[in-house]
Amino acid sequence: MTAIPETSLIATSREQSIRSAEDAFREEQRRRRIRGRVLPVIGIASLIGLWAALVYVLKVPPFVAPSPQLVAFTLVDRWGVLMTNLLPTAIEAISGFLLGNLAAILIATAFVHKKSLEQAFFPVVVLLNTIPVVAKAPILVLLLGNGMEPKIAIAALICFFPTLVNMVRGLESVNPQQLELMRVLSASKSETFFKLRLPNAVPYLFSALKIAASTAVIGAIVGEWIGSNTGIGALIIQSTYNFDSAMLYATVIVGSAFSVMFFLTITLIERLVVRWQPANLH
Repeated sequence: MTAIPETSLIATSREQSIRSAEDAFREEQRRRRIRGRVLPVIGIASLIGLWAALVYVLKVPPFVAPSPQLVAFTLVDRWGVLMTNLLPTAIEAISGFLLGNLAAILIATAFVHKKSLEQAFFPVVVLLNTIPVVAKAPILVLLLGNGMEPKIAIAALICFFPTLVNMVRGLESVNPQQLELMRVLSASKSETFFKLRLPNAVPYLFSALKIAASTAVIGAIVGEWIGSNTGIGALIIQSTYNFDSAMLYATVIVGSAFSVMFFLTITLIERLVVRWQPANLH
């Protein structure tokens, strides 16, 4: 009978341990995915159940707080009206998102390459950001009229500052050793920017874009409050004045759902684009 070498037994045992560890890791990942999908559903269902119970137990009048059933019926019955008003809000939010973030990226690039510009104008940007959006909105309506332009401008302004700050941070926080290597290799400013600074800044940029995806919708809705006959913001005002609380809740749900979808779209793009993380991004 031939004896099995001890080294073969050790190698087999090691392979079995590795396979067991891999199986355990995959199982844990599967459980995490299930929890990530099931727990939010449980949380939302619990919130709706509590809402329905409070309305029923406290006998809240429908014009004050409608039941979930009434809101659901309104969502189905007035779906066409809700979608008609969602369209302009979506156009304003997406346009403002693109315009504001593009401006922030370009200005951040200029700040990084010309520090005197950053020292001169960054305080001005901070000052403008401290002005409440409800104060900016009437000024923009007076300047740009009562169409989509002021709503797009408000959405752009509300997206601009977080993206500018994150983009400047990402472009500046490159590894000093990598930056020195680019200098040793006689890389031009454009080569350093596209091969070192920009890849380092992309994760920072997407962190800001996910915030901007939600705030752009808020900016468009606030702009519609100031002066508009269509849009989610206008529909909220009309429902409030008409004491149509079911329509008010349905409108808020539709606006929130669009904001969540916008956020998830940016998150999906981030997963497809960003395959790395800078070491100092927390």
